[in-house]
Amino acid sequence: MSIWGILLAAAIVGAVGVLIGLFLGMAGIKFKVETDEKEEAILAALPGNNCGGCGFAGCAGLAAAIAKGEAPANACPVGGEPVGKAIGEILGVQVEAGQRKVAFVHCQGDCEKAKKDYEYTGAQDCRMMAFVPGGGPKACRHGCLGYGTCAKACPFDAIHIEKGIAVVDREKCRACGKCVAACPNHLISLIPYDAKAVVACRSTEKGPITMKACDTGCIGCGICAKNCPAGAVTVENFCAEIDQEKCVGCGVCAEKCPKKAIVRIEKV
Repeated sequence: MSIWGILLAAAIVGAVGVLIGLFLGMAGIKFKVETDEKEEAILAALPGNNCGGCGFAGCAGLAAAIAKGEAPANACPVGGEPVGKAIGEILGVQVEAGQRKVAFVHCQGDCEKAKKDYEYTGAQDCRMMAFVPGGGPKACRHGCLGYGTCAKACPFDAIHIEKGIAVVDREKCRACGKCVAACPNHLISLIPYDAKAVVACRSTEKGPITMKACDTGCIGCGICAKNCPAGAVTVENFCAEIDQEKCVGCGVCAEKCPKKAIVRIEKV
């Protein structure tokens, strides 16, 4: 091939490249998606964990919702009050301090307190217990299965298995709700960080059945409800429940509980 042929080919390729570049440039201008500077600033202020604890599809989804006024400035459970205030400054609004929450496992049935029906050696996943006899080896059908599905779901390393049950590290927990969704027995809930007393049981069996399965299960006797001066404790389906908005933190319910199924929470 002659030098002129090479130059001609190079010129054609170059011209085609220029034309494609011009076309893409014009298309980019025509179909350009306008970005909201406020939304970008909000996204930068969010922690970027993309945990979904806010109810939106990651931090980008929450940032868009806040910018549109579809979510409050303090909607991020991970960022908490500092992030809420930072977003409030971006929006030019006053943000009230949100109530800090923390995950709590409503079970004390560890290896020492909970009875076992048999020894299990299969897959270490709580969700698999739905496919084994009796819903798992523990005699209590409502307690923590102890195979760490919640711990694996936690993006903050705030849950660990100790003596066969899940335990939450209150200071690491960011209340994202991943563990709540992961627990097949629905034993984990988000409670106020300042809660003083919580029922550590979710059994709905009658007293005699619960006592055979666990040494510290709620037997639905109602003594806690009868002695609560604030009317914060109720018993439904043989299990006590505390209304945290009514609870005054006196601790009477925990003191009176014959099975010690109600625990007092001490802040670190």
